[in-house]
Amino acid sequence: MKTALITGSSSGYGLETARYFHDRGWNVIASMRTPRDNLLPRSDRLHVVALDVTKPDSIQAALEASGPIDVLVNNAGIGLLGAFEATPMDTVRELFETNTFGVMAMTQALLPQLRARRGGVIVNVTSSATLTPMPLVAAYTASKMAIEAFTACLAFELEAFDVRVKLVEPGYGPNTNFTSNGAARMQGLITEPYAPFAQQVFAAFGQLTAVTAATDVAEVVWHAANDPAATLRYPAGPDAVALAQSRSA
Repeated sequence: MKTALITGSSSGYGLETARYFHDRGWNVIASMRTPRDNLLPRSDRLHVVALDVTKPDSIQAALEASGPIDVLVNNAGIGLLGAFEATPMDTVRELFETNTFGVMAMTQALLPQLRARRGGVIVNVTSSATLTPMPLVAAYTASKMAIEAFTACLAFELEAFDVRVKLVEPGYGPNTNFTSNGAARMQGLITEPYAPFAQQVFAAFGQLTAVTAATDVAEVVWHAANDPAATLRYPAGPDAVALAQSRSA
């Protein structure tokens, strides 16, 4: 029986992905900064562990508690929406600590066991914002684009050890906690000069008909984790699929 460690499992895509893998007979290590036992079904195959991907000691403790891992899903991330001019550099650094360096740190910590075992999969969850320029997410997109480049290079690096590395690129998910989880961080980032433009952007988001559900992402993460092909990028959600297709047209 295979085991998947899924970071950021307390809500949204991570929570749904943990459910999806568990429902298909896998052992699941669902990691959260603040563990909550009431989010997922009680099962001998499902374990909730504390993990802050920005803290090396937390990463080490989580891996020691998890045992052998077959698939790592780097899903933990934080959102940011606002004018870059108004975004403090401390906030940008906070974004990169989780979205970029946290992914790298988790990957680096797990690689010795995957390399030694000559097998395993790493799935890095980024965003459809990497597929086309989008407004008011400059810093957020930069943190995710870094992981796109990192993953593409790492896939070559680990091919000789039969370790596969994949990217899942979710679309816009209005029903996730992307905005509410980052509300304090985003406070004051739409300043008066940018307000008219931001209103247009928000109005456009409200009119979207093709959006991404958490189940869309869970299904694509599952497919990426089990796909033996050398495919690197997997868009998730109808809007992300459309963007990927237009990009390759």
